[in-house]
Amino acid sequence: MSTAESPRLIPLLPRDPRESHRAASPLELFFDLVFVVAVSFSSQQLHHLTAEGHLGSGVLGYLMVFFAIWWAWMNFTWFASAFDTDDWLFRLLTIVQMAGVLVLAAGAADAMQHHDFTLVTIGYVVMRLALGVQWLRAAASDPALHQTAARYAIGIAVVQVLWAVRVFLPEQLGFFAFFVLVAAEIAVPIWAEARHRTPWHPEHIAERYGLFTLILLGESVLASANAVVTAVEEHQQIPDLLTVSAAGLIIAAGMWWVYFSRDQHDQLTDLESGLLYGYSHYFIFAGAGAFSAGIELIIDSTDGHAEISPMVASGLLTLPVALFVFGIWMLSLRRRMRPAANATLLAGLVVILVSTLLAPLGAVLFTAIGVATAVVSTEMSRRAVR
Repeated sequence: MSTAESPRLIPLLPRDPRESHRAASPLELFFDLVFVVAVSFSSQQLHHLTAEGHLGSGVLGYLMVFFAIWWAWMNFTWFASAFDTDDWLFRLLTIVQMAGVLVLAAGAADAMQHHDFTLVTIGYVVMRLALGVQWLRAAASDPALHQTAARYAIGIAVVQVLWAVRVFLPEQLGFFAFFVLVAAEIAVPIWAEARHRTPWHPEHIAERYGLFTLILLGESVLASANAVVTAVEEHQQIPDLLTVSAAGLIIAAGMWWVYFSRDQHDQLTDLESGLLYGYSHYFIFAGAGAFSAGIELIIDSTDGHAEISPMVASGLLTLPVALFVFGIWMLSLRRRMRPAANATLLAGLVVILVSTLLAPLGAVLFTAIGVATAVVSTEMSRRAVR
């Protein structure tokens, strides 16, 4: 093989944050699809555990597993926005992270059902250490960002050692250690970026978050559609199930409408706004991921297969949807809409929350009305603020 044809490494230098027409790469899109597998597995476990009457352990387990999914995805996304060279080593290390995602997904059931986080931790550590190697490449490539990249690599490595140690702790101590290590993970970017910010691209970041939101909502629509098809095949409460299906589509479309009602990249102006944007999406993404479990639980309750009260079934739908709408309103909409539009959106949120008190079929219908009200609010002042 000639020198010109041989594979080569490209120095991992920062990309221009003002680069025009910066879009998600095929590798990033492939990366997202693998992560949705993990989200799907965790939301399925949330559905099954809640349907069997284990609400508390189901919700807590989902939020814990979802942190691992979200944090690994988010850290890769921001790193790639600043340093994506797309050489063979960058691709290989990204694929290693994707392998870690699949290991994490395989361990979601044990983690949520039996509190055994061994596989989840192995997959998570694989993802994080692969990204740590990327940060070492960045530290070696760019003297100006050497300290920032080295801090990332050191912080990631230290916390991963602690995650591995946590697996061997007694269950109760390991439970509390989980939240300590979550705080440590969240602190690493704050510490690393304190002196010199990495040059992430605002439009690229906003697009990446939007694409992941689309995938999460699409997964929710697919999961709820599959549940409806299965129930229809068994000839169970077909009119009610078709109503749930239609209302579920309205809710998903409304969540999409609210999220994409305003451009978001102009909010990403400095480190503080970037941290707020990135960290706030944990709640937005978690709500979108849990939406499918809520629809499936409504279906279970409608055909009598759920071992829970109607209010719990309703709440697993209404609360994630309300969290999603409230999260994007707080983050992106409230300062860019007129007072009347804000009041209308909040009225829609109240309708969604009050729907928790209704029977499951009524809850899904009124949640659709509440989301539709939020959509109307985003259109009331669109021309004035865009």
